Order: sequence, then structure tokens, then C-alpha cells
Amino acid sequence: MVILTITLSLLIMWVKHPLTMGLILLIQTINLSLYMGFLNMNYWYSYILFLIMIGGMLVLFIYMTSVASNEKFFPSMKLFLFTMLMMMINLSLLLINNPFYMTINNNYKNFEYINLSLNKYFNLPNSMIMFMLILYLLISLFAIVKITSFKKGSLRSNLSTSK
Repeated sequence: MVILTITLSLLIMWVKHPLTMGLILLIQTINLSLYMGFLNMNYWYSYILFLIMIGGMLVLFIYMTSVASNEKFFPSMKLFLFTMLMMMINLSLLLINNPFYMTINNNYKNFEYINLSLNKYFNLPNSMIMFMLILYLLISLFAIVKITSFKKGSLRSNLSTSK
């Protein structure tokens, strides 16, 4: 997982198209969610993180299709070859019996359970803060819906001007 994260982090510096950046961000989010699930032994929080990131990416996708809808996407062969080369180099380094890697791997397996639970945020002293945060987000959602008019929204097409 670390190899994929490093490769995608290096790759995002050379990508110029927004849809490719979105795809890299989606793969990074899936990778991070799986890693969080493995560490916590509970996939609930990683699922919430994934849903939040997908919601944000949907907003970015709608924005990009409204701003630059006619921009053509041409895959770069140099970028593809660079990615494959980085992945092969990293995988070959992992397949070699490296004593340092084996020590890290054995130490990681010795941990019984990493207690990174977020239940403390939902218990009594902090539950009021969480409730206020949820209420604030709900009120801001209603305010945004009220501000954006259905007939004059920024993403609405001007072609259907009937009535």
C-alpha cells in the first residue's frame, strides 16, 4: 500500500488533466480507507471518509464539466511507462529478502490491536460538540440551498427558457 501511495503521489505532479487527477485522488482515497480499516480493525470510519471524499469529488466533477466540458483527454504514454517502471522497481525491492523490511514487518505483526477508536467523540462530554457540528452542517446546507435559486443556478442550462 505504501508503494502505491508513493507512486501516485509522484505521479500527480506530472498530470495536467483534471479527470486524471480525480482518478488518482480516488485511488489514493481507496488506499487510505483500506489502510485505516486494517489499522482500526473497524471499517466504519474509513467508509465515512470514503463517502466524504466521493461527495467532494462529485462536486469537483460537476464543476469541471461545466467549466471545461470540451477539453479532450489524451493519455500520456510517457506517464504510463513511468508509473509501470516505478511499480516494477518498488515490487522488485519488496521481493528481495531485505532484513530491514523483514524486521519492520515482524514488529508490525507484534501489535495486537491499535486502539484508534473515535468512540470518545460520541460519548457524553464531547457529544454536544459533535451534535453542534452536525447541526451547523445541516443549517449551512439549508442556507446554500436557499441562496442558490433553482431558475438561476450556475449549472443550469440557458437553452430551456420556457414560460
